[in-house]
Amino acid sequence: MKRIQGWGNIQTDYPLPDPARAYLETVVGTPHKLPTIPIAELIKKVPPSRLPAHPLITTDPEDRLRHARGQSLPDWVDMYDGLVDSFPDGVAYPETDEQVRDLIQYTLKAGVNLIPYGGGSSVVGHLTPLQEGPPSLSVDLGKMNRLLDLNEDNLEATFQAGVTGPQLETQLEQRGFILGHFPQSWEYSSLGGWIVTRSVGQQSYHYGRIEPLFACGHLETPSGPLDLPHIPKSAAGPDLRHLVLGSEARLGIVTQATMRIRRLPEEEHFYAAFFPNFEIGATAVRKIAQSELALSMVRLSDPMETETTFQLSGEEALVNIAKKGLNLFGQGAERCMLIYGLTGSRAENRLADRQLAHIVRSHQGMMVKFYLGEAWIKKRFLTPYLRNTLWELGYALDTLETALPWDKLQDGRQAILHAISHALKAENEPVLVFSHISHVYTNGGSMYVTYLYRRAEDSQETLARWTKMKAAASQCITQMGGTISHQHGVGLDHKPYLHIEKDPTSMHIIRNIISTVDPDGIMNTGKLIDLD
Repeated sequence: MKRIQGWGNIQTDYPLPDPARAYLETVVGTPHKLPTIPIAELIKKVPPSRLPAHPLITTDPEDRLRHARGQSLPDWVDMYDGLVDSFPDGVAYPETDEQVRDLIQYTLKAGVNLIPYGGGSSVVGHLTPLQEGPPSLSVDLGKMNRLLDLNEDNLEATFQAGVTGPQLETQLEQRGFILGHFPQSWEYSSLGGWIVTRSVGQQSYHYGRIEPLFACGHLETPSGPLDLPHIPKSAAGPDLRHLVLGSEARLGIVTQATMRIRRLPEEEHFYAAFFPNFEIGATAVRKIAQSELALSMVRLSDPMETETTFQLSGEEALVNIAKKGLNLFGQGAERCMLIYGLTGSRAENRLADRQLAHIVRSHQGMMVKFYLGEAWIKKRFLTPYLRNTLWELGYALDTLETALPWDKLQDGRQAILHAISHALKAENEPVLVFSHISHVYTNGGSMYVTYLYRRAEDSQETLARWTKMKAAASQCITQMGGTISHQHGVGLDHKPYLHIEKDPTSMHIIRNIISTVDPDGIMNTGKLIDLD
């Protein structure tokens, strides 16, 4: 069963060994012992529903609580500490396009705000019902998870949009195919959610972002059904797929999506390499991207992330041996770890590995062909569970991401880390902050930043500290000319900064499109952009 408080299913945990706890106490401080509000108490906070009866809608208090928040840090404070104060008035579980259409008509007649719910993995506030205004209905697409068609000639597969990552790949693998979209939230995030937030998978260097994978689809909108044309390429005006991509359910609900797929690769391997410092490593990664090597993933951790990865691994003896060996080869305290993937035929992988080795060695790096890469791939979808453990110990952990051109990336990284690490100086609270480059392009790369700090004894103070760090980082990102979101979308948390990235004409166009498709304003109101 899926957790109400925290990430993932209740059977899975990510324990933190004693040496790792000691490391965090040294860097961030001894955490406070804080209680968690019992779920039974949260259920008592759910008010009576304001919705007219409908056969597809349940008003069960626990269901409504489960759909009240996502996975952002404010969401966690609300759910763990009992601050949650807005709930959907009901939850629906449609199974067909027709049922989704019926629910939209119901919300139009009843004056209800409709919030689509895929896997509940949003980290920027897409799922939060507004405190004021009309009743809200959460439409959970979890039952719409089937493979509808697989066309081997066209290398395309059509799915219902509520399908999660594991469900999707299992259905494809049985037929010998793969989509290859692996965000860290893969266990629970849904295909429709990936599309409307412009998601990026960990192996996007090989498989591509969600944009090129999304061939066409079907939406149910307040203005009626919308079918995107199923044409390989077209010059007949603007590509309307790009109105749906990143629309964050403001236009309607994606119910079906046709995706470009591939045959399963012959083989796949993950390995590691090390560079003496981040500057050299980032230069090497730029060279890799601009050489367009046939890799499936490139992820360069900065020195603090590299060290923290070692410290939290629980392999103290192995880590000590590894550090001694790395020191002998000139990879000292400022070392940076690169994880890379090889996905394809044996011949393609061998060639790409040789080409990569040449770039690594010409940038003072060293290759490590054992343990580290495979250890990373085994844990890549378990890492979110560590956040549960840290929270319960008394630490808050959050992430943010951006993308910058290569000529701004290194300075941008330093500025963002400085902004976050100094945001709590007035409170005399240290912050553990680190980063990695995880998606690369010929003209730039994404910077993914993780920051950890102590939860305060006052829940509002925990949230206030997060707000300071988030604001400082977001202001820094926009000043540097970076994007406010490379892969998580806008939601509520990034909405204050959208107007900086988009000029007034662009904002006007977005508002007009939403108003045209949803003139009554029932679709996920308040997210992405305000219409007033």
